Amino acid sequence: MTQSSHEARRRHRREAILEIARTSFFEHGYAGTSMSSIAASLGGSKTTLWSCFPSKEDLFAAVLEGETGRFRIGVLEALDQDGPLIDSLRRFCRAFLRKLLSPDVLRLNRLVIAEAERFPEVGRIFFEHGPKETGQRLSEYLHRAMERGLLRKADPLLAAQHLTSLCQARSHMRCLWNVGTPPRAEEIDADVETALDIFLRAYLITPETAAPETAAPEAA
Repeated sequence: MTQSSHEARRRHRREAILEIARTSFFEHGYAGTSMSSIAASLGGSKTTLWSCFPSKEDLFAAVLEGETGRFRIGVLEALDQDGPLIDSLRRFCRAFLRKLLSPDVLRLNRLVIAEAERFPEVGRIFFEHGPKETGQRLSEYLHRAMERGLLRKADPLLAAQHLTSLCQARSHMRCLWNVGTPPRAEEIDADVETALDIFLRAYLITPETAAPETAAPEAA
């Protein structure tokens, strides 16, 4: 067997494990999923599973990496470094909120909330791969906007947290707790406009909020 075919088989085996693990974690939770049950579903030996993922924590981290990676696709791409600031933020907020409201992401959030108290590593892994990474990337974009004089100087990571929290204030909270019916597209857009309006009132530099230029001293 050539090295390339061996690597292809290993990659295929890893993907199969992750798909089985994803289904098990979502259906049975972190506590209800065992490495033995995944090995049985895989149809191979436990050695095969352990050679790819030494622990359930490692396996869960890999599943989360896949889920959060799919989440970030399209969301962070909306942050156009060269485009108008407000248009880019609006696109980001729309993509961010729509992703948060997707069934798989809601299911993942509920899973983490349910398991984090008994298994703190679940919350830590989710935070590292999800909110922390997204917040860091958004804060970098906001920092550049602050350096360009478009937003007032502040802690860019805190500003990123403000914006993402505002996006989650209404429809996302209702959906997370399974209250009412899923929001319509116009309701999601309204949530985005409200969040963006509040954020920009706090951070956007306008002629009224810009620091006045220091007047030159009059000649004696």
